[in-house]
Amino acid sequence: MPQSQRDVRNRIGAVKNIQKITRAMEMVAAARLRRAEQRIEALRPYADAIRRMTRQAAEAAGNVPRLPILQEHDQMERVGLLLVAGDRGLAGAFNSNIVRAGVAAGRQHDAEGRTPVYFASGRRPATSLTFRGLEPAENFTGFTDRPAYADARRIAERLMAAYIDDEIDKLEIFYNGYISPVTQEVRRETLLPLQQATVLEESDKDEEEARDDRGSGHRPEVEYEPDPEDILRRLVPDYVEISVFRALLESTASEHGARMTAMRNASDNAGELIQTLTLEMNRARQAEITQEILEVVAGAEGLSG
Repeated sequence: MPQSQRDVRNRIGAVKNIQKITRAMEMVAAARLRRAEQRIEALRPYADAIRRMTRQAAEAAGNVPRLPILQEHDQMERVGLLLVAGDRGLAGAFNSNIVRAGVAAGRQHDAEGRTPVYFASGRRPATSLTFRGLEPAENFTGFTDRPAYADARRIAERLMAAYIDDEIDKLEIFYNGYISPVTQEVRRETLLPLQQATVLEESDKDEEEARDDRGSGHRPEVEYEPDPEDILRRLVPDYVEISVFRALLESTASEHGARMTAMRNASDNAGELIQTLTLEMNRARQAEITQEILEVVAGAEGLSG
């Protein structure tokens, strides 16, 4: 049924109001994104240094000290999966990508005889897991817009306690790594046990530095005071905390970038819809004018007859 001019005009007004909201949300996300980028830029060198020191201390220690947090469990029966996402939606596939990756990993572990134990940072992954019948062992919410180091420490302490108390035998973390405002990638890292941790895998930068050292004919020796075992005892909790904090910051920047992109696309789509509705309204007005002319002509012919 054709719509009247009033109906189309009302729809245009509603779409314009939505467009104002999406543009405002885009600008807010852009402002928050810049601050999040600055925090990541400041943290990354420190986080890389902590991870590099942990790897080097583990290599120097040889045998990992017999501490609960550093011991690899005899049986790999329960795997902790920390899903890091946001408290809010309207960010495209930002939240759903993490949930899908975490659930897929959980199914893989379950198929291999291991029980997945879920942890969630952010309301969205928590509610999504609950909706799927995968109740998280712990939820951490209310800080995804601007996470503090205290939030990362609280999460890390809970996860390390779960590992020490044999609640889990392995810990993996899923988060959106920030590349650019329009590009984020789902990352999966193993934090515990240290023997299987992603931190022990040399990065491309580390391999390049090692090649440079071999090319120069020497590799600098590192002397540890106290011994590597004692240093490793101190470093591992810091390594877990800084890894969680980095994931939180990367996720926050990714969320703002994804929301900014989603709101920009929504504003563009609203503009296209306004143009389509305006054209439809003009056609409706022309149809009404034509109908009125026909009625006048028919009336005139009737009088003349």
